[in-house]
Amino acid sequence: MQTASVTTIRPLSPRRRFLSALFGGRLDRPSAATPTSIACVGLMEATGAWFPEAHLDASKMAALAAAGHTLLGYDTVAPLFSVITEAAALGAEIDWGRRDSLPINLTSPWADPDDVRLPGDFLDQPSTSTALEAIAILRRELGQGVAILGKVMGPWTLAYHMHGVSEFLIDIVLEPRRVHDFLAALAPISLAFARAQMRAGADAIVIADHATGDMVRADTYAEFLLPVHQSLTAELGCPTIFHCCGHSLDRIEYFAQAGFDAYHFESANDARQAMRIAGGRMSLAGNINGPEVLLRGTPRDVQRAVRLAAAAGLQMIAPECAVAPTTPVENLKALADAVAQTYWSKLRGD
Repeated sequence: MQTASVTTIRPLSPRRRFLSALFGGRLDRPSAATPTSIACVGLMEATGAWFPEAHLDASKMAALAAAGHTLLGYDTVAPLFSVITEAAALGAEIDWGRRDSLPINLTSPWADPDDVRLPGDFLDQPSTSTALEAIAILRRELGQGVAILGKVMGPWTLAYHMHGVSEFLIDIVLEPRRVHDFLAALAPISLAFARAQMRAGADAIVIADHATGDMVRADTYAEFLLPVHQSLTAELGCPTIFHCCGHSLDRIEYFAQAGFDAYHFESANDARQAMRIAGGRMSLAGNINGPEVLLRGTPRDVQRAVRLAAAAGLQMIAPECAVAPTTPVENLKALADAVAQTYWSKLRGD
């Protein structure tokens, strides 16, 4: 299978490298990317921007995100560190966590699709407005040299947060019409927040929607979510990266059909198989293990994992998901450094 070519072209800027990788274009090397959060205690110490304040203070959010590029060397910055930004703005009760933990929603207030509403002040709520302001700050301060990644929760994940995971999964079996209605009602929320982030200065939007193989079958994704995602990517019309946790090889074919420009995937999936299934129709980002390699491993372990990902042909090499806040900063830097020193042609003996 043919992948994006690595040539002897002059070095690209981080932003150009990422965008070229996203669209399967010419590269000087793979892109070191952060589709999900790499905020860790070490970066908080370096910047003075700590959780939980960094979730609701735009200047701190921007400073912590920028460190991923300025201190660690990634091609991208990702200022949205949690998955509950929309839920907080929509009225769910939130535990904003501590310095070494991520926020979670404590309540799921919507019992029925008719409860779903997009408030007129949705973008002005503390969680959403902070994210939008942080993106604007990053664009002003970093200019056009680095790629800025926005992030939204897709309608499937919003249903988990606002209706409840168990309730929603039960509805798939017992009340499938309610699932369709929920997704149709929730999709405009994802769309509105994504558009606002692009206006604020984002280069691409990560859409996180956890219809993972660990919870639902591939044909469930195809029946319920594929048409919604196809509509979402078409209406957005901007660069998109899809994130779905867990086992997913059996649904990558559908992700490609959905119109995403790239898929960010986990180490539970073999990278070579993922590349084969994607077949050049979308780029792939991943899939450096978080718990065993980045959290509990050594820089040498990280380097080994990067070499395997590059040898598989991944256009973007990244942590597989949001890292644990206690992840050693030296391991995160080792990832970016290893990618910077990696060339597909050398790995393949060309």
